[in-house]
This record gives sequence, structure tokens and C-alpha cells, in this order.
Amino acid sequence: MNFIIPIAGLFIVIGLALLGSNGRKQVKYKPIIVMIALQFLLAFLLLHTKFGFIFVSAISKSFEKLLAFAAEGINFVFGNLANEGQMSFFLGVLLPIVFISVLIGILRHFKILPIIMKAIGFVLSKINGMGKLESYNAVASAIVGQNEVFITVKKQLGSLPEHRLYTLCASAMSTVSMSIVGAYMTMIEPKYVVTALFLNLFGGFIIASIVNPYTVNEEEDLLEIQTNEKQSFFEMLVEYIMDGFKVAVVVGAMLLGFVALIAAVNSLFGMIFGWTFQEMLGFVFAPFAILMGIPFAEAMTAGSIMATKLVTNEFVAMIELGKVVSELSPRTVGILSVFLVSFANFSSIGIIAGAVKGLNEKQSNVVARFGLKLLFGATLVSLLSGVVVSFVL
Repeated sequence: MNFIIPIAGLFIVIGLALLGSNGRKQVKYKPIIVMIALQFLLAFLLLHTKFGFIFVSAISKSFEKLLAFAAEGINFVFGNLANEGQMSFFLGVLLPIVFISVLIGILRHFKILPIIMKAIGFVLSKINGMGKLESYNAVASAIVGQNEVFITVKKQLGSLPEHRLYTLCASAMSTVSMSIVGAYMTMIEPKYVVTALFLNLFGGFIIASIVNPYTVNEEEDLLEIQTNEKQSFFEMLVEYIMDGFKVAVVVGAMLLGFVALIAAVNSLFGMIFGWTFQEMLGFVFAPFAILMGIPFAEAMTAGSIMATKLVTNEFVAMIELGKVVSELSPRTVGILSVFLVSFANFSSIGIIAGAVKGLNEKQSNVVARFGLKLLFGATLVSLLSGVVVSFVL
């Protein structure tokens, strides 16, 4: 009986993706079926073995160390301001982008990143039927995050057509940065964080293949991933330091505006309807919670937490889940935990647009135009991951 509703949920998620598709006749179903099968296999392995947890934990600790190095520079420049904990989000989350940007520049300068790009792109593109750049970008998003990932493709960003830019942005919104995996693991069970990381990687390919189907010819794909750096090492360092700082400042401004706007909308709905926008969305999400396999009795609570993630961010939603975790069944907690591990929320539209704007003004306007469709696709990725994990819980 536990499988009947999730099976229906799987078909409904795919159906919604088809409903929002740019070209239903262009959808390639064979790689989609293969990737869904891989999701089920990964969910089983990661929730019943220690291999995935050990692997992702090792990567997470590596990035935590990088953030510690970044903190040295932040503490030197901002002194007591950082030590007293003021402006913690900007100092602790956004400014480390500068250091990560430098590392990306070094990897690019010494041709290490292009080699990794080609290798990963080759393997994943054989599975997902997409371009090598798209395949690389999805993995890079899961490692360096939705802000920093655009720095890795900044040389190609200006020449990307809209349909390929959508896929890159969709990957950035569907995954999470390895640098904050450790923070997630303090709020929800690590095994669900690990599972979500892998499921969302393939889920992003699945939904993007349906919502935004296209074919990349080999010549275009090779051209997109070529790099011809002719700068000196120190010229490169200066460029990437400034790029990283530019992205951090622009993203901070966009995030400030979007979060404030959502707060205003919540207040307005509260005065008019007696419910916040977030609470009203909870009623909307309750049926989707049920389709993910969450029991009817817990669907309203789960729907509210899902809505909280949508209108704020995953951290706020994880805090809300922590408040009611004792009232929910282990199955519901597991499904919700996997659903929450992604950047699929309204503020991410502003973050991604801001990150692109810091590197290419023209392309940021393109991103802004399909912002809501990005959120639609990324939310379907989270729903798909929740449905898949419900089969093994």
C-alpha cells in the first residue's frame, strides 16, 4: 500500500514536467528511464550502506577546511566585526566566495579544471543525453555551489544560448554547495543529506531533459568547454579575486531585496486573509506531501514546512522541521529531509540572477525572464527525490 501513492506521485511529477515542457516531442525518454532507475539504486545503496556517507563527509570536511582558510582573511580584514558575529551571513557565507573564486582561477589557469570538466562531462553525458558542459556544471554546482559555479564557466557565459543557460541555472538551483553540507548535517540526519545530493544530481538532469529538451551537437559542445588563457598567473589572481568579490556583493544585494519582499507579502496576506502567504501555500503543498508518500495525518504539517522552504530557504525550513520532528513519523522525517536539501526557493532566483549579473549583464536579464520556470523545475526535482526515497523508507 505504501508504494501505490508514490508510484502515482512519480507519474504526476513527470506529467507536470511535461506540462511545462518547451518541446514535448523532443523529449528523450530512454536516458530519463535509465536515470530514474539509477536514482532508485542510489537511494537504496545510500540509505543502507555507509559508503555514500563516508564519501560525501570526506568532501564536506575538505570544503570546511577551505572555509576556515577563507575565515583567516575575513578576520584579518574585518577584525572585531567578524569576531562579534555581526553580519554573519555576509561574512561567513558570501565573502568566502572570493577565496573559492581564487581556487577556481588557479585550477583553470593550470588547465586542471578543463580536464575534469571534459572527463566528468564525457561520462555523465553518455547517461543523460545532454552536453558535456551541462553535465560538468551539475557536478560543479554540487561542489562549489550555485554562486561560485558560474565563475567556472564565466568565459562561456556570454555566448550560451537561452536553452543551455536555463539548464545550467536549473542545476545550480537543484543542488547544494558542498561547503554547507556540514551545516545541513547538524540539522537533519547526515544519511538523508548524502542521499539528496546524489538524487538531486540525476533529478536535475531528468527534469531539465523534460522541461527544456534540446540536442547539442559535438562541435558546439567542444567549443563551449575550450579555454585559452593567456594571462600571467598574477593577472589571473587579480581577475578572479575581483570576480569573486563582485559576485558576493551582487548576490548579497539581490538576496536582501527578495527576502524583504517575501516578508512584506507574508505581512500583507496576514492582514487581508488572516494567514500568511507561507501558511496558505501549506494547503497547496499538502497534496504533494501525500504524493511523496507522507501519511495523510501529517500532510498539512509537511506541506507547511515545504512551503517554508519555497518562500524563505532550506535553513529556515530545517529549523521548522526540527521543532516538530518528535511529532512526525520517521518515514515523514526522512522524506521531508531529502526534499529540503536543495536551493529551490524564491530567493534563489535572485541569487542566481545576481551571480550571473556580476559576470554578464546581458545574460542576467535572460535568467530573470525564466526565473519562475527555474523554480518550477527545481521544485519538481525536490519532489522527485522525495518520491524516490519514499520507496526505500
